[in-house]
Formats: sequence, structure tokens, C-alpha cells
Amino acid sequence: MALEEAAATNLPRHRAETMIGFAADVLAAQGLRPADARRAAELMVEADLTGADAHGIFRLPQYVRRLRAGGANPRPDIEVRRLAPAVAMVEGDNGLGHLVMSRAGETAIEIARESGIAWVGARRSNHAGSGAVHACLPLAAGMIGIYTVVASANHMAPWGGTESLLGTNPLAIAIPMGNTDPVVLDMATTVVSYGTVKGHALLGKPMPEGWMIDARTGEPLTDPKRSHEGILLPVGSYKGSGLAMMLGLLAGPLNRAAFGRDVVDFNADDRTVTETGHVLIAVDIARFLDPAAFQTEVARHLDDLRNSAKLPGVGRIRTPGELRAVRRRERAAHGVALSAPLMAQLDRLAGEAGVTPLGER
Repeated sequence: MALEEAAATNLPRHRAETMIGFAADVLAAQGLRPADARRAAELMVEADLTGADAHGIFRLPQYVRRLRAGGANPRPDIEVRRLAPAVAMVEGDNGLGHLVMSRAGETAIEIARESGIAWVGARRSNHAGSGAVHACLPLAAGMIGIYTVVASANHMAPWGGTESLLGTNPLAIAIPMGNTDPVVLDMATTVVSYGTVKGHALLGKPMPEGWMIDARTGEPLTDPKRSHEGILLPVGSYKGSGLAMMLGLLAGPLNRAAFGRDVVDFNADDRTVTETGHVLIAVDIARFLDPAAFQTEVARHLDDLRNSAKLPGVGRIRTPGELRAVRRRERAAHGVALSAPLMAQLDRLAGEAGVTPLGER
């Protein structure tokens, strides 16, 4: 849920470190190595901290189901193949997507330090949560990060069609700004992510018109429990559909990973290997100009944009990543609010895994 909703409902807050410890214990109980369980949990909870609630600990029960059913490998042997001076492929061995992308981030930084830019593909992977979390991995080295992935289920049709052959295939771009908040864009190529639809279903909330349409009739679909009958609408009509297609081709076929009809719906199938493909690009700003000078120039332009003339009724013009940064500071300080239905799922998970429930830590 959004920060404002969490504050309004006065739900109990959970510290990030507590959530990480809980998720790591649950994953370790499924056979992950302790260090891998911890790293996956860190990246998962980072999504919660930054407001991507549908891609954080909300996904833990689903990941556990896939691990138990054999759809994901709890102890992957993740390997990196260097294909060219600025190109590498991460072979994920069907590990959790967070672990595959963690290795991709390390690889991208290493290569970009050598070559100025890195294009790192990843294959034999799985759902990896929030795109922005992975686009931000190169920020630690003062580099720009660009990320995309073939989504782990198809929920969009090619423009004018009715068959779900495209995913929400996101685009995330992160620009470091030194000691101030980075500029971060994270967008699905659909009006909303399917995780947001799942969140509405969990809470029993109807969807607004304009998110989904009935695949048979083209009429608005607002009941999230009937989402399997519909298709998500692309952002920007045919432009969003085309962007999803192009990003999917880069993360899918270029990596010899799944795309189109080959994509496995991991919401409905816990056993089949998904063959998920990702792309992470890292750009070393220092190869272009002094990073401090670049950040000063970006800050100047951001100020121009924020302070430009506003339409009537608009209180503030925001730039990408502003609310994300506000939410992260607030949640890091006060904890993350989790809905009662989600806490019930996590409590059941704790019982099955034989670990201390989140609410008792």
C-alpha cells in the first residue's frame, strides 16, 4: 500500500532489518545457502522500503511455493561468461532472480570500470521483484544503471489484439547524484504492474477503470479476482505495447530466454522452469565528464523542471524518484506497514518453515 494509506490505517510497522531476517530465515528453510538467503531478502525488502510494495516481501509466499515445487533452484551455481570487452552473460542456473541480478550488478560494475560501459544479459533466472532495485545496483559505484526484464507472466496483448503475449516488461533507469537522492525512473509498460492487481485482490479492493479490460468483450474489468479473464492496458496505447515488445526482445531472445508464447505464467505454475531473461546496463559517468560536474548540471535542470509553470490545481511538479526517496527515508526510520491479509500469509509461511513469525521478532 502507499505511504499515505499505511499512515491512515495505523497498521503495525516492521523494521527493515527484522523483515530481512524473517525473509532470510524462511528462504534458508527452503534450502538456500545462508548468504544467498540473506542477499535475496535484502533486495526483496529494499522494494518494500522504496514503496514497491507489490514486489517486496509480498512475493515471498510465491517464491517459497516455487522453491518447494521445484520450479526454482535453491542452490544455484551462478556463472558469468565474458562475451566481449563490454558484454557478459550471467547463467542463473534457475536461481532466484534476486541472486542472479545481484551477480549481474557486480559484473556490470566490474566491466564498466574497465570499458566505460557494460551490457550484462542474464538467463535461466526467475522473477526478481522491483526493477528499480536492480537499476540502482550500479549507483554504489557512481554509475548509471538501466534495467529491463521479460516479465514472469504475460498480461498484455499486442496493440489491437486479445491474446496475452506480452508482459508488463518494465524499464528502470537510475542516475547517481552524489550525496543527494538519485534520479530513478521505474515503470511498467502497462498502466500498472500485475503485482498491483494482485495486491488489490489480496485486500479485496476493486481496480479503477482503465487498468484492465475483458479480453472477450473489451469492456473495463474492475474485479481483481477476475484478472485472469482480462488483459492489462499498455501505457500510452500502442506506444506502450511497442515498448514492451522491444524490451522483451532484448531481454528474451537476445539472451536465449523466454518471450511471447514461451513465457511461463509463474502465478499459475509453480513447477515449470520460467527461463526468465534480464538486461542490466552500467555506464561509467567519469568516461564522459567529471561526475560532480554532471551531477551539478543534472541538478540545475531538475530545478528548472520542478519550478516550471504549473497547470491550474497542480501543487508541485515532481521528478522521477522523488517520492521513492521520501518513502525510503520514512520507512527506514519508522518501519514498513504490512496489511493484515499479508501478515496472515506470512504467519502461515513461518509456521510451515518452522521459524519465528515476523510479528514476534
